[in-house]
Amino acid sequence: MTDIVSVNPARPLLEIARMPASNTQEVDEAARRGAEAQRDWARLPASERGRALMAFADRLSSDAESLASLICDEVGKPIGEARAEVVRSVDILRYYAGLAMLPDGETLPSSTARGWLLSRRYPVGVIGMITPWNFPLAIPTWKAAPALAYGNAVLLKPASSAIGVARRFAAAAQEILPDGILHMLTGERDVAEAIIDHASVSAVSFTGSTVVGRSVAARAGARGVAVQCEMGGQNPSVVLRDADMEQAASTIATAITGYAGQKCTATSRVIVEDPLGDAFVDLLADRLKALKVGDPALPGTEVGPLIDAAARQSVLAAVASSSGRTITGGTAVDGLEGFYVTPTLVDVSSSRDVLIEQEVFGPVAAVVRARSREEALGLANYGTYGLVASVFTSDLEAAMTFCDELQVGMVKINAPTSGADFHAPFGGSRASALGPHEQGLAAREFFTQRRTLTLA
Repeated sequence: MTDIVSVNPARPLLEIARMPASNTQEVDEAARRGAEAQRDWARLPASERGRALMAFADRLSSDAESLASLICDEVGKPIGEARAEVVRSVDILRYYAGLAMLPDGETLPSSTARGWLLSRRYPVGVIGMITPWNFPLAIPTWKAAPALAYGNAVLLKPASSAIGVARRFAAAAQEILPDGILHMLTGERDVAEAIIDHASVSAVSFTGSTVVGRSVAARAGARGVAVQCEMGGQNPSVVLRDADMEQAASTIATAITGYAGQKCTATSRVIVEDPLGDAFVDLLADRLKALKVGDPALPGTEVGPLIDAAARQSVLAAVASSSGRTITGGTAVDGLEGFYVTPTLVDVSSSRDVLIEQEVFGPVAAVVRARSREEALGLANYGTYGLVASVFTSDLEAAMTFCDELQVGMVKINAPTSGADFHAPFGGSRASALGPHEQGLAAREFFTQRRTLTLA
């Protein structure tokens, strides 16, 4: 049996977790047990499911510092960001514990004098969840919490680079929840496909790259099951001529490099309207140069390592193949053991450049110049992705125009592209998403199904 192994990206010789890969028989058993357990879970009063999620939240909270350290060690996330991820995960569970008690339907006028016409929401069944490594606790939580709150069972297949965190998450869930409601399965593509193909799995929620997400959607669609895919981003930060340059530069620098740019919401393009031009680019470059790159376990570290050697090579290759001029960065970091890349800014003139058209997934951004607000808007909408965009301006009319015209799922005004409020809908458009959005009240659309009831 093949083992799945995760290592510390800052110290690649240090093994963090090892687990045997699941096989198709284990997927089958987990799915069948999940389907059996889900029926009883769904019959529980919503208040009982809510109390279980609250207890789950308390369990994670009691282990918060240990979980943060594990996130830092396993995926190389700076310890401050790792602690924030644990807090966010606890808050998500508590949020959906409360949402379980919201109305689950509505009454409609009946066509008969004494009849009732109702629309009510019911759980979908067993949900397959395929999650990435970059938010190893938060993403499984923001998928599983609403699924569980609304009465579903969960099959979780985490990324192999994050099995240690996922194992702790699943163990905590299994301490609190009824037997069979949440299963963790490890492995690669074959395990994911076995989950998607299983007859007991009624819906699939995926987060990852656009290429993989589309294959997941096609496979699930071929079987006629619901699918939700949150995928890639190539996110612009637009700096208009009336922006506060200091605030914009500091905010964008963090959006480029937070968790070494390994976020689907990271800023990948910086579109600067004339006449700010060189002055703003120089200011942003200075902010990037000042960031502390190093051991993610140290409190002062702002930029840690990439997840593995292949990721670092991919980022460096993208920068090397760009036709633009590198302003700062673009190299591996000397003297550090892990997979580090210096914060990078590249001045690009061609819209066909690799740094404009592809999601690089590292601490790298391309700078593009715009001669007018209209050109800046066109540049921001260029390409196939549509996750999130930021606009920096002091002009309310300009802000409203960009909110209306940007072809993305989320627009930020004078705020970083990175980050999201868990109680608000999260998701993109175009090549960045398929299916209903996640988080907030929007999650109910995917994890429940409507049933119309007529009582004559």
